[in-house]
Amino acid sequence: KKPWSLAKIEGTEQEVQDVCSVAINIFRQLMVYLAPVLPELTGNAKAFLNIDDLSFASRNQWLLGHKINKFKPLMQRIEEKDVAAMVEDSKASLTQTDAPAVSNDTKAVADKKNTEQTNDSADDYIGIEDFAKVEMRVAHVVECNHVEGADKLLQFTLDVGEDQPRNVFSGIRKFYEPEQLLGKKVICVTNLAPRKMKFGVSEGMVLSTGDPKTGLTVVTLPDECVVGDTLA
Repeated sequence: KKPWSLAKIEGTEQEVQDVCSVAINIFRQLMVYLAPVLPELTGNAKAFLNIDDLSFASRNQWLLGHKINKFKPLMQRIEEKDVAAMVEDSKASLTQTDAPAVSNDTKAVADKKNTEQTNDSADDYIGIEDFAKVEMRVAHVVECNHVEGADKLLQFTLDVGEDQPRNVFSGIRKFYEPEQLLGKKVICVTNLAPRKMKFGVSEGMVLSTGDPKTGLTVVTLPDECVVGDTLA
């Protein structure tokens, strides 16, 4: 029987609680697997479940004797009528024919300009074969240190799943202290040609986001990512 049916039967309070407890724990397991791809949803789920951890390592933990918070909807349902309305709006925008007429000369100038812009944009694209040449792997930061005599560099010792760790220099010193990155999992471009520098040879590149002049953020990965795995 469904728990809301059981709840109407006197003397089944414990059975109702057991059924709901199993359902809550199954829900928590689902959130563990969704956490890497739906962070906002699973963040709301943590607040509802009154827990701090939805890491992969916690997947075998059970909520027993635990108090959860009052339920609030975690996402908004999209009704069928709303979807139909969006489809109709799209059709309308594609069939509009009331644009003002233009002269042939004006059209020719516009076509030429659009062609030039298209050609310029095409120069900005790369092919899938170009992207496929870049090899990016999950790397574990074994060591991270200042570089004596270099005010912009940090020196990384990275385990990328090979027999020997890699030495990589990165120009992020003014944005990070070494201890902030020690033990983290980062993304390393591993098929760059080694670059000989004043302070040694750099054997890869650590990916980061932002503006090198105002602030860079190193891209870090969840602990459950496997060292040496290739990013696709």
